[in-house]
Amino acid sequence: MKHSILSSMLAAGALAISTAAYAEVEVQWWHAMGGANGERVDKIAADFNKTQSEYKIVPTYKGNYTETMTAAIAGFRAKQHPHIVQVFEVGTATMMAAKGAVYPMEQLMKDAGEAFDKSDYLPAVISYYQTPEGELLSMPFNSSTPVLWYNADALKAAGVDVPKTWNDVKSAAQALVGNGMKCGVSFGWQSWVMLENFSAWHDIPVGTKENGFAGFDTEFTFNNDQVTARLDDIAAMSADNSFVYAGRRGDSLPMFTNGECGMWMNSSAYYGSMVSQAKFDFQQTMLPIDTNVRATPQNSIIGGATLWALAGHDSEEYKGVAKFMTYLASPEVQAWWHQETGYVPITTAAYELSKKQGFYNTNPGTDTAIIQLSLNTPTANSRGVRFGNFVQVRDVINEEMEALWAGNKTAKEAMDAAVSRGNVLLRKFERSVK
Repeated sequence: MKHSILSSMLAAGALAISTAAYAEVEVQWWHAMGGANGERVDKIAADFNKTQSEYKIVPTYKGNYTETMTAAIAGFRAKQHPHIVQVFEVGTATMMAAKGAVYPMEQLMKDAGEAFDKSDYLPAVISYYQTPEGELLSMPFNSSTPVLWYNADALKAAGVDVPKTWNDVKSAAQALVGNGMKCGVSFGWQSWVMLENFSAWHDIPVGTKENGFAGFDTEFTFNNDQVTARLDDIAAMSADNSFVYAGRRGDSLPMFTNGECGMWMNSSAYYGSMVSQAKFDFQQTMLPIDTNVRATPQNSIIGGATLWALAGHDSEEYKGVAKFMTYLASPEVQAWWHQETGYVPITTAAYELSKKQGFYNTNPGTDTAIIQLSLNTPTANSRGVRFGNFVQVRDVINEEMEALWAGNKTAKEAMDAAVSRGNVLLRKFERSVK
């Protein structure tokens, strides 16, 4: 009996030692993906965890992009921060300036002994997150660009073709309203779509110093004649509901998917929402060109977010981060993520795999975002934007644009005010990083 008890105790002890020796190393991932995309994030983490037994990715939803970045900053100060945090593109300058808080992704991969080749990634995606010396700071994850979504059934019923220019958009919007729709065109994320991407698309600077890429001592210039003329024309379209404003982010999506609005300019990443919500033939096409500014488009710029590694954890845990980044960037994972969501595949291999699988043949137009981003070699005006305090600056731009849509200001007055207020925030950021 004693022998039996002793044997049981020894077996239990051996099991405990074995379990401790082979316990999975947890890697915390804070993200901003809610709803269906949150479920997809959970699936990616779970699928990675099944591929090996050394590391366990633990994804945690922390709210929208701003809330997630704020939580990570607070967590770092309290030394309770995650290994990985998802940060949207306008938070790049803030993360770069957080001295000692960030573990540059390219360096992390090297230190962990994980193979990493920057040439595997789409140039338009990866260049946004590199230092002037070319070091990759964060891993692209959910990258998108705005496109023109349209209700093909509604356009056909109104007797108009798919718009290619802003004049086309205006006439199509009027025809849609004339044919009984409540709204011709709307858009969301208006700073990103109508300032940042409109400017890149037409090769116009948003600010000095190569839109902030060449230094934080930059100033805004988006109160130019080209931008203000376009915004004034859009505001005038409000008179007959050819244009209807319905919110800062994706708030206006239901107007499009329920058939009230015939055209909608916003992220390619709303593809998943379109599939589940729209009951009509929806399509996407490239952003319209303003022929008063330029005859042909330059290229659009990305939005979305990347995954940043935060400093202060054990080296073994960072090996888990590196293994997960390799898995995340694999062609199979990226092609699945791209096809499910509408986000751009971050690697050439994932794009080629999607073509091989016939995704673009069976879903025409779903490569629009990739085509736009790769249309031409980016210029200093079309590489992207990297301004300090740009999260707050976007709030300022939203406020001033809303004053325009409400008829309280002209586009010139609104943009002059946004530039003036925005420059104050730029100087505040510049002082904070010196």
